[in-house]
Amino acid sequence: MAKDFYDVLGVPRGATAVEIKKAYRRLARKYHPDLNPGDKTAEAKFKEIQEAYSVLKDAKKKAEYDQFGFAGETGRGAYSGERYGGGFEGFDFSGYGTSTFRDFFENIFSPRAGRSAARKPAERERGEDLHYTMSLGFEDAIKGAQTRIRVTRLVTCPACGGTGTAPGSAKRTCPDCGGTGRSSFQRGFMKFSGACPTCKGTGYIKGERCPTCGGEGRLQKSEMISVRIPAGVDKGSKVRIAGRGNAGSNGGPNGDLFITIDVNAHNFFKREGPNIYIKIPVTVPEATLGAKIPVPTLSGRTVIRIPPGTKSGQKFRIKSEGVQCAGKKLKGDEFVEVYIVPPPFENQKVRQLMKELEAVSGPNPRENL
Repeated sequence: MAKDFYDVLGVPRGATAVEIKKAYRRLARKYHPDLNPGDKTAEAKFKEIQEAYSVLKDAKKKAEYDQFGFAGETGRGAYSGERYGGGFEGFDFSGYGTSTFRDFFENIFSPRAGRSAARKPAERERGEDLHYTMSLGFEDAIKGAQTRIRVTRLVTCPACGGTGTAPGSAKRTCPDCGGTGRSSFQRGFMKFSGACPTCKGTGYIKGERCPTCGGEGRLQKSEMISVRIPAGVDKGSKVRIAGRGNAGSNGGPNGDLFITIDVNAHNFFKREGPNIYIKIPVTVPEATLGAKIPVPTLSGRTVIRIPPGTKSGQKFRIKSEGVQCAGKKLKGDEFVEVYIVPPPFENQKVRQLMKELEAVSGPNPRENL
């Protein structure tokens, strides 16, 4: 039994184009072959989702689908078997939902109903965009990287050039509508007319189906793609690779590939926007007397001076040692937070010195609490 495209995408029949696109993207990510390697069920579901979306995203195709239903194995739409038989049972009047009552009766009683209408060639459709998530090391995200990734996408069938027709097999006039692109039937005194479900309103039937792609004009292919990640990307950044999405239909342009970046955590650096943060331990003498201490940066090592009487948690800024902002000349800073490490209490000499220090250290710091 043919599946309902709305059920496939999990949306109601009254769903808007935005809701349909949102549902498609969610399901495509879930069942994409790259995320389900070797899972034939997921692969079949992915193809099913692609087929449903290719119809419902197109206003003209969606209207025809709403009116005539799914084109099954017979190619006769929802009315296979006894063509358009059975009175009005199962007939969907939604195709007239935006017309007035008068328009509806003019359409079914008009002497021109079913005659030749302007035939439109199959529309060029842009291919769907693809989405991929890539994990990067902390420094690769900051400095940029050149890498290769494997992507599964739809490409133009090399055998038929995307036409879906077997080489040497010419298209022919649709036998059901006589090339008008319109189909009509009469029941009693009422006459109904709409886009021909056999040729989908084009007025012609393609030649024999291409045996390589089964008439789809596109094939699924897994391939390695070179990707350049610019310097300064952060978690959640998106990199667009133009033309690396699915191939278009009927000669339409390819979609794009969008790579969402996920950045691995660093052992001691932390990033917030263009700025870098690090915590550095200092000894009691260094904090008390002041000192010059070495500090790691993204470009190597540098030395900063901490003044006498430095407190734990105090921060120092190193200008322009942060991240180069993508596409800008601005560069962030590095912020160094120091924390005081107490001396080893097991050492008897240290304990004696601490007692002497306690005796001369002044008033109790918690006196006013």
